[in-house]
Formats: sequence, structure tokens, C-alpha cells
Amino acid sequence: MGYSGARGGLEAILAAEDLVRRKRDHAPATWASTEQITARFRLAVDRVMGEAGLYDEPTAADAFRQAEGDTLEASHLLRAQRSTLPRLAVSEPVDPDEMTVLRRIVPAFREPDGPQLLGRTSDYTGRLLERPDGPPEPSPRATDTANGTVRTEDQRSPRRFLDLLRKMDLVADGRTADDPEPHDITRKPARPPADRSAVLAAMARSESGALVALWYRSILGPDGDVHEITLGDLRHGRLPLRVRHPHTGNPVTVGEFRVTEAEAIEDLDGAEEDRTRFDIGYGLCFGHNERKAIAMANLDIANRRFGRSGPLEQLLLLTLDGLDSGGFLEHLKLPHYVTFRSMAERKQAMRAAAEAGEEPPARAAEPAGKECR
Repeated sequence: MGYSGARGGLEAILAAEDLVRRKRDHAPATWASTEQITARFRLAVDRVMGEAGLYDEPTAADAFRQAEGDTLEASHLLRAQRSTLPRLAVSEPVDPDEMTVLRRIVPAFREPDGPQLLGRTSDYTGRLLERPDGPPEPSPRATDTANGTVRTEDQRSPRRFLDLLRKMDLVADGRTADDPEPHDITRKPARPPADRSAVLAAMARSESGALVALWYRSILGPDGDVHEITLGDLRHGRLPLRVRHPHTGNPVTVGEFRVTEAEAIEDLDGAEEDRTRFDIGYGLCFGHNERKAIAMANLDIANRRFGRSGPLEQLLLLTLDGLDSGGFLEHLKLPHYVTFRSMAERKQAMRAAAEAGEEPPARAAEPAGKECR
């Protein structure tokens, strides 16, 4: 009821859309192919896949190009594409310990079980802008075999730092005997109070910047000081994708997908908590997105300790989805002529009543569903 058509009608809308295509597809720069986007904008592609909940690099790269670099719009396109695909099978649960590790650091411990692999990162270099005149030269150290370095199977599948903490009896064991079925938020929206799997799934598909901002606010003290937090294992690697064979019923590996995994360590200091142990938070998301995985792991702890059925859980479940929040913001750009005219007429009526010394007219109850959200 509150909307009206755009001025110019369908013809203007089609012309505006055509202008987007012409500016995008006929730009003077060389056309960026799907392969180029996947290789050169890998972190953006990984972010789009994570926020869309669909792991397919070429499709995510095409969405990124169509959205002209807008990751939220690209995620919207990818999730819309996902809704058109048939559900052929449900993958088998995968153990993260099967990960082929490409990068692994343990900031909490100097010599954990297994190696620390810096992998592909610029965390330890200065943020200096490079302006090359031509294509960059290939690095002689780009592969594991450079300079005779060959990673062994044990190095690619190191033991967890959490195992060491458990061996030292320093972790509060939150494992349960049963294994509840994970909540599929793509089929049934999660609402408070929710299972831990639903909260983790919502964070894995959340808008990365919003999740990091909420994490930062959650660790700030009343005076702006940052609560002490420690990061255990942080990994980026490949996991196998398995489905049941339709004829034999046996699990079959049909591919691999990359994930980022983080384990955060929290000091238990509550009055009713075991102060002799730590709590461990967990985060896992598609692709290489360490900020999201770290924020997930810390918010997982905060939600289990303080947020169940409270404001934090509501924020995690109901406000961090980029398509929900961004979509509501985008709808403000649609014509709201009828709504604003009604508001302006009420203001004018109140002013006229005040000038005449009369009581302002009571505001009528607005009909349900006035705004399409």
C-alpha cells in the first residue's frame, strides 16, 4: 500500500538496466574472464560463496563480475541462482580432521603438535601499495617443492592444539553423548532459542563486515578496553565432499571444497564456571575468510556463556544476514510516494489544529502489512 510505480514506468526501468549492462560490458578495459576473477580476486570470490551459502567458484566469479564488485549484490545473485538448482543429494558429514591443511598457525603456543604453516598470507608484511607497470613476475617460491621443500602427510594433517589442551586437562569438555541433527537454515529459518548448529550456520552465512563489527563490540569493556582473547588453531585447507552412491549406498568422494576453521580460547572466570579450565569456541566457513572464522569462534563462546535466548542470540540469528539487512535497506530506494504523502498530510493537519487551538487529530491505526518488507 505504501509503494507506487517508478516515474517513467517499465520503459524507464528497462533503460536503466540497459545502461548498467552497457557500462559494464563495454568498458574500455580488457574483459575480465571467469578464470581471471577466480585467480585474481580469490578472497572476494570466497566471501561471496560464504555469504551466499553456495560453493562454486566459477558461478561466484560470474556473480561478482555482474555485480561490478559489489559482494553483497553478488551474494544475492548467487543465492538466487542456488534457489533454482535441484537438490540431488545430501552430502555426508565430514570430519574437519580430514582437512588437507594449506595454512595453519597457532598464536597461543610456540611449539604445538605439528608444524605451523604460514601459507598464503600478507599478515607479516607492511601494507604498501604496489603499482606494477606490467604483469608481475612469477615467484620462485610459489610452490611447496621450491628449494627442495616437500610437505609430508603429517605436516598437511597436523594434530589439533585442542588435543594438547585436553591432554593437559585445561579444557571444559562440552561434548555430549548424542549427536543431534544439524539445523538446516536453508529449509527452516532459525529463531531464538536455537540450537548451536543453527547459530553457527547463521554466522557462517552472515555478512562478514557485520559479523566482525558485532564481535568487536562484544569484546569491548565498559571503558572501551578489549577483553583478553586468545586464538588457538587457525586453518585454511581442503575437505572432501562425499555423497551416497544412488545404487550401492556407499559414500563416494565427488570433489573437494576449501574452508577456513578457527578455534578460540576463552578464560572461564564466572562464579559458577570451572575457573581451572578454558572454554573453546568454534568457527568454520567456506573459502579463505579468516576474519569471519575468528569472529565466529569468539561469538560462539559469548553466545553459549551469556547470550542464549538473549539479545546476542537474536542479533546473530536475525540481523547479520546480508540479504535480509541489505535488502531492507535497498527497499528504501523504491518509490514511497503514498507513504510519505500520508505522513506529510498528518503533519499539515497537526499544524492546522495547533494554529486553530484545537487538539491534534489522533493518529489512526496503520493497517497490518502496510509496508512490504
